[in-house]
Amino acid sequence: MLASIDRRSDLGKRDYAILTLLTSYGLRAREIVALCLDDLDWAHGQIGIPMRKGGHSTRYPLSAAVGEAIIAYLHVRRTDIDDRRIFLTVRSPYTPMNHWTVSSMVAGHLRSIGIQVARAGSHTLRHSCVQHLVEADLPFKVIGDYVGHRHPASTLVYGKVAVHKLREMVIGHGEDVL
Repeated sequence: MLASIDRRSDLGKRDYAILTLLTSYGLRAREIVALCLDDLDWAHGQIGIPMRKGGHSTRYPLSAAVGEAIIAYLHVRRTDIDDRRIFLTVRSPYTPMNHWTVSSMVAGHLRSIGIQVARAGSHTLRHSCVQHLVEADLPFKVIGDYVGHRHPASTLVYGKVAVHKLREMVIGHGEDVL
């Protein structure tokens, strides 16, 4: 999907930056639209996610791919807008994006490349990110912390993509996994 984005246009640069954030960090659409310019700590190579679902914040190392995508977008982002949120609509009146706009944009890109999933949207990419972490054999606790889950049970929903991890839990290794 990322390869299909035309990054020559302003819209493509914005969408690519958002999609890169979603796929790299498993963020929610609400977390994307809440991001402000001040959440980017270029000096320390970090990105802060201030508005997690559970009311807490998280800091991630800013990957080179994500940083480059954001920089490319910031070069074309409107600078005459007082709002400090990073992602704006690409048409006047240039307001901050809404979470449903992010989800709809993701669904459109998924459809454009022929990926058919039930309830396509930004959460599809969150599930994909978690699936990659599960396949990398990370413990559910680590995965839950990474994606901002407050309770281990929230992460177990993703167990459906990790039959081998579910088997471990059933045969008595659950304490190690959680």
